[in-house]
Amino acid sequence: MSSHENDPEAQRRANLLRDGLRELGWTEGRNVHIDVRWAGGDAARARAYAAELARLAPDVIIANSTLCLKAVREETNTIPIVFVVVGDPVGQGFVSSLVRPGGNITGFSAFEFQIGGKWVELIKEVTPDVRRIEFLFNPEAGLPYADKFVETITATAHARDVELVVSAIRDVGEIEHTIVNAAGGTTTGLIVNPDAFTTANRSLIISAAARYRLPAIYAYRFYAADGGLLSYGHDVNEPWRRAPSYLDKILKGANPAELPIQQPTKYELIINLKTAKALGLSIPPQLLDRADELIE
Repeated sequence: MSSHENDPEAQRRANLLRDGLRELGWTEGRNVHIDVRWAGGDAARARAYAAELARLAPDVIIANSTLCLKAVREETNTIPIVFVVVGDPVGQGFVSSLVRPGGNITGFSAFEFQIGGKWVELIKEVTPDVRRIEFLFNPEAGLPYADKFVETITATAHARDVELVVSAIRDVGEIEHTIVNAAGGTTTGLIVNPDAFTTANRSLIISAAARYRLPAIYAYRFYAADGGLLSYGHDVNEPWRRAPSYLDKILKGANPAELPIQQPTKYELIINLKTAKALGLSIPPQLLDRADELIE
């Protein structure tokens, strides 16, 4: 898992996986054993745990995020791997195609990159006076798909006469420093790349954005539930509900090379009204009507 072990959202997703396996007849302690490692958004830790798991020679490895998939792929090209929440698996070179992945890897992808433009539009709807947008990402956890988000964000930002600033945050210490700099001067909005590092450290990002009064948008509902202003993206629980079916197939002898990559089917807009009020923002009625969930 790419998150911290004490992250309740990560535990919830792990439980969705266990529940799905149980429904398919796989019960821990009876006919399946599950080893879990928690990378906490740290690339070095992910590599160490990937090596450890590969040495255990399991029947299948599930890798959450690009960070973890990259680490596991470097350790084995024979153990079947099912990834969850990985952006652009073809473009990143993990699989040959969505229909026939080839090799030992298959799974459940994340993100339509055009969503980057939607993030810009949503920030502008909430704060029309925004003239600059800061895009935060972690280079070890977020490349190369962060670059693809930047392309779509740039196109929409330029069309809206908004400057885009791309900021790499390589460690926890850089989070507040970057947000402090973003808050100075021009009215600024914040877009946070959905990578393993930013997800694992979301409480720091959300609290800093609140302190420095930056309207921010994120990819996942749990950011808004934790106090972020807006989230728009795919339902992050969906692939965890669907992944057990692939694990079941592989444990019964299926070849991952022949299991097509599954893509997101459900997207959701979440607005935290309490955070909006704290920032002094009035959410337009038409945006409230479009929201899938309002957090008060």
